[in-house]
Amino acid sequence: MHYNLAQLLKEPTGSTRDYEVDESFTGPEDGSDRAQGWVKVIRTHHGVLVRAKLDLRVKLSCSRCISQFEYGSELTMEEECFATVDPETGRKVDPPEEADGVAHLDAQHGLDMSELVRQYAITEVPIKPLCRDKCLGLCTECGANLNEEKCKCEASSIDPRWESLAELLTERLE
Repeated sequence: MHYNLAQLLKEPTGSTRDYEVDESFTGPEDGSDRAQGWVKVIRTHHGVLVRAKLDLRVKLSCSRCISQFEYGSELTMEEECFATVDPETGRKVDPPEEADGVAHLDAQHGLDMSELVRQYAITEVPIKPLCRDKCLGLCTECGANLNEEKCKCEASSIDPRWESLAELLTERLE
C-alpha cells in the first residue's frame, strides 16, 4: 500500500486522488492479511489527509482452543500525513509541532500505508479473539481440542476439601 504523492503535493490545497485497495498487509499476528476498499488522499497545507474505508480479513488464534481463524472487520480511518521535503524546492521541511507521532511522507513524497493499516487493525481485533461464540477450548488435562473431539480423560475426583460443597450442589439440583 505505497502511493507516490509527488504530483499531488505540487497541486493546490484541496486537490484529491482516489485509489482502490485490494492488497495484503502484515496484520496483528504477523500473518498475511487482506485489505479491500478505497483510499482518498486530499492535499492540505502541510501535507495530505488520508481517508480510507477498508474491509479487513485478518488471521487470528482463538484464545480458548488456539486454532487459527479468519476475522472480518470494517475499518474507517482518517489520518493527516506531513511532507518531510518541499516538493518544489527539494529542501527538508520541519513538520508542524502537532505532528509528533503522526505519519510522514518519505523523501520521495511516498506514502506507505501498511504500518497505518496494521496499527488500525490492531485496534479492531478483540482482546480475546474466539473462533466461535461457544468455543469449548482445550481439555486442561490432555490438551484435546474439545470442539473437534470428546476428551478421553477420566473424570477427575473432587478434592476432599471441596467434597461437602459438591454434596450441597447435588442436593440443590434434586
